[in-house]
Amino acid sequence: MMRQTQRVDLTAEDRLILESWTRSRTLPARQVERARILLLAATGESDLSIGRRLGFGRHKARRWRQRFLAGGVKALAKERERPGRPRRVDSQRIVTLTTQTAPPNATDWSTRLMAKASGVSEATVRRVWHKHGLKPHRTRSFKLSNDPLFAEKLEDIVGLYLSPPAHALVLCVDEKSQIQALERTQPGLPLRSGRSRTMTHDYKRHGTTTLFAALNTLDGTILGRCAPRHRHQEWLAFLKDLDAGTPPDKTLHLILDNYATHKHAKVKAWLAKHPRFVLHFTPTSASWLNMVERFFRDLTVQRVRSEIFPSVEALIQTIHDYLHQHNQNPKPFIWKAKACDILAKVTRARATLNKVRN
Repeated sequence: MMRQTQRVDLTAEDRLILESWTRSRTLPARQVERARILLLAATGESDLSIGRRLGFGRHKARRWRQRFLAGGVKALAKERERPGRPRRVDSQRIVTLTTQTAPPNATDWSTRLMAKASGVSEATVRRVWHKHGLKPHRTRSFKLSNDPLFAEKLEDIVGLYLSPPAHALVLCVDEKSQIQALERTQPGLPLRSGRSRTMTHDYKRHGTTTLFAALNTLDGTILGRCAPRHRHQEWLAFLKDLDAGTPPDKTLHLILDNYATHKHAKVKAWLAKHPRFVLHFTPTSASWLNMVERFFRDLTVQRVRSEIFPSVEALIQTIHDYLHQHNQNPKPFIWKAKACDILAKVTRARATLNKVRN
């Protein structure tokens, strides 16, 4: 004996509600599906026909037809309580364990270790960490300068960036030492669709070179010189290059770090004979104040890191080509941070560090 399909009669208000549900882009998909079931049922279609039209079995269509007849439109939006113990996640305990403890035999928590320690799933741990912005696998490095003249040196250098003196050039100078000419032991595969470029992990060392570079903060051009070593002799030779490669009527303000080569006695003697050179030393552990470091980073990422060099000469030629291309269309790095803002940030960092120590 076949079960008789129960008739569904919709009021005008019910029909308007169900039709609005089917047009909604914010309601859950299951609620939209239920509305379509009832609208089709109201036309007289059987449960089997509705299931075939919407892509499921007749039992689902029959279930929601019966729920509507028993509870109206409200029954379609209401979710039945599922059996079992209510889910309880102690998020604060997971956060406390993550930030204040370490796992046994490890330095950092992983989702698997934390799930085992807190008695929840790895997915739950990921959700809690994401909600609280926790990334135990990542570590950021920092270094606070202990230079007693940090504030004075900072204000001096930032002042040169933000308000350079008239009739003068501001040059950010430094050396990038020990640039290695590395040749991979085997050829890698090129980049293709669906496959990244490959490179062997081992390599042959063919030697190193040192790049002395001066960044003109006005126009972004670079004066560079490669040398096999970075002693005071090479530094003096580079200073002579700067003297010959810049207008003789301009004062040269050089921003540089505290490397011993920069303060050698012979260097001081040469500078005494060339008073247009004015040196501004960055605070100790504050090489980030020297904008030429950004150029070194670009050189490393764009040309040196993934290049293959069969010899030191090939490496030097690549560096010279990069300098030439850069100077064809130079773009200066714009310094925007004020000295007072940097000092305030450093003060906050020191206060936080002192709390951790205490």
